[in-house]
Parts: sequence; structure tokens; C-alpha cells
Amino acid sequence: MSTDETKEFLASLPELEEGKTYNFKCYPGISCFNACCSDLDLPLTPYDILRMRKSLGKNSIDFLRVYTVGHRASDTNFPVFKLRMSDNKARTCHFVSDQGCAVYQDRPGACRMYPLGRATRPDGDGGIKEQFFIVQEDHCKGFQEPDEWTGQSWKEDQGFQEYTASNDRYMNILARIKEGGRPVSDKMSHMATLALYKVDEFQRFIEKMRLFERVDVDEKRQQAILNDEFVCLSFAMDWFELMLFHDTTKLQPKNVPGRTPCQK
Repeated sequence: MSTDETKEFLASLPELEEGKTYNFKCYPGISCFNACCSDLDLPLTPYDILRMRKSLGKNSIDFLRVYTVGHRASDTNFPVFKLRMSDNKARTCHFVSDQGCAVYQDRPGACRMYPLGRATRPDGDGGIKEQFFIVQEDHCKGFQEPDEWTGQSWKEDQGFQEYTASNDRYMNILARIKEGGRPVSDKMSHMATLALYKVDEFQRFIEKMRLFERVDVDEKRQQAILNDEFVCLSFAMDWFELMLFHDTTKLQPKNVPGRTPCQK
């Protein structure tokens, strides 16, 4: 689903206005348990993939090959990876079991927010304005439960705040590319796959290409980037903002005569 298709889908749903509540609970034993875990068209953000594969102990190449289907978005030429469904008749998620989700603690952000959809837009003051939409599918009996939620309380209960900063920043990069009116080059698309979706490989690329000689990163952060993939993912977004938009808010290039930070 493209960014535009996602917005169109959310706009077709009833909005949960700020302060309004809804009833919902999902648990083993409810008659529809696991019914929402089949035949999904679920894009995965870089943070989603990093959380899932770290939970499974997989390297990025193996995870993407086995558990995702990839293509490039027509409007940005940026890589898009979706969760691969099983080949059975129901097209169930690879991680679903009779007991529930096998990667529940590290499940994708969209799964965490269900039965809500979440859309964001700039608030005009440098922050993000959230909108929540209710995804009420016919099979779901969770809405008949007595537990009451607002959009914010559900987000907090499901641990979505850990996903917010990285996912919102990634979506902002995509929005800025679209606003520029020109898709990224194939070279930059390949680099986005490496830096954002193959963070373990990007760490090796940083060392091999001596990337720290081209950008201003203090020694303590350099070590954190090379040792912690979550820190490296944040750096990758800094780097792309510098490469694509010449945005030096978070990362400054070093003065290397005749060379830009992404050139070999």
C-alpha cells in the first residue's frame, strides 16, 4: 500500500476524535483470536524490521529473504518491504500460532495499534499531530468487550511510544521526497535498502568506506553506531537527510575538498 493509498484507506474509516473512547479487548479464548493475522498487506518500517529480526536472532539478509516481499514505491522510488504471508490457503502470518503471536513483544507497529489506524501530520510548531481511526472488521468480537480506551491510552498500553520517534521520522523523510516532486535515484534507493533495512550490513559499510571521515560524529557516538543497530538506524536517517535534503540539523559534513559525504 503506497503512502497515498494508506491515507485514503484511513480517511475511509471512522475517526476516533481526541478524548473520545471505544471498547476493545483481544485475548486468548475470544472466539476471533488470531483471525486478524491472515491475508495481510502490511508494510514494515525499518524500525519494525530491526525489532523483529533482533527478536528472532536473524541477520538482515536472511530476514528480508524469508519474511518479506520487497519493491520500490512508484512515487518516491524508495524501497518498500511488506510482511510475507504463508503459502497456505488462509495466507496466515508466519509468526501466528494457537497461542498468539510468536514475536508479540517485537511485533510491527501496525499490529500494535490494531484495532486503530494512526495518521500523522506536522502541527506547525515542529511537532506531530496524531489522528486515530477505528478499524472495525466484521470478524472482530473485541469491540464487544467492556475495556474502554482513548487513542492515546491504547498507544501507551501497547508500547507504541517506542516506535513513534523512528517511524515518524522515517515517514517524514518519505513526505519530504514527495514534496520535492522527484523520486530518488536508483543508486540512492539501493543505499536506502542498505542503510535503513540492512543495518548490520550498513555498520560494516561505514567502516569499509570510512564514512566517519566525511561526517562530523564524535568518537563516543561512532562507537555506539558501530555497536548498537538502533543507534545506527538513527544515524542512517541523519545521513539520508543530509544526502537528500542537505539538511545539517542533525549531521554536519566534514570539509573534504572535492568530495561529498556519500561519494567514494
